[in-house]
Amino acid sequence: MSWLIGPVIGGFVASRSFLALFISDAIISCIVAVIVYRYLPESKPAPHPDEKPVTLMQTIGGYGLVMRDLAFMAFITASILMTSVYQQMYNSLSVFLRDNHGIDPQGFGILLSTSAITVILFQFWTTRRIKRYPPFILMGIGAIFYAIGFALFGVVASFALFAMNIIIITIGEMIIMPISQSLVANFAPEEMRGRYMAVSGLTWLVPSTFGPGLAGYLLDNYDPNLLWYIGGILCLVAALAFYALHLRLGSRRRFAPAEVPAAAD
Repeated sequence: MSWLIGPVIGGFVASRSFLALFISDAIISCIVAVIVYRYLPESKPAPHPDEKPVTLMQTIGGYGLVMRDLAFMAFITASILMTSVYQQMYNSLSVFLRDNHGIDPQGFGILLSTSAITVILFQFWTTRRIKRYPPFILMGIGAIFYAIGFALFGVVASFALFAMNIIIITIGEMIIMPISQSLVANFAPEEMRGRYMAVSGLTWLVPSTFGPGLAGYLLDNYDPNLLWYIGGILCLVAALAFYALHLRLGSRRRFAPAEVPAAAD
């Protein structure tokens, strides 16, 4: 619900005062912090009396083992390329639409709500049906949806078609998000699952660090549409990488599609 109404409310407030928007965000964040601190119980288990503390070098060495898993790092690299493009929907897209097509913050909020409505209507239906297909193939298909949706921002020029782009991107998102985390878990040996999950965070941290600045540089110094063409190419490269991983790992049981129960007679 918050993802549905939040962008619309945020766009409405921002169209009148960005200061009021950020002050409201700060107040709401403080309220949430108090609720979490006071009312959510701690779930971390108490340490075992005989458990030996892990040294810093042991921790670093554990991450070194993850980095030497070349197939996993190829998956992370492809995911970084894809996520670098996906994050532009929340970074540079609003600036691009405002400066090149006159879409105000409230209009951009409506576009984001289009994504939320699509998720609410179709996410559960989509998740149930994609389980039967190879996960790396699904990641590639999702990346292709990203490529189409983002590249079209450099082609179309009407609000309705921008909303269509958002829907195309959201279809890719509904395919990718349920699959990506399970793939990370499938890569990881059980005793190293936490480290694999931590390294998988690079798929968001690296794009967040470099993506906005690079996108802004392109928007300021070149044809703004070039950003979306490059984004489409990066997503296609990621799709090819996921397909290569399917060819190499798809036959292994841990990367096999989920078994679908036979239909009742």
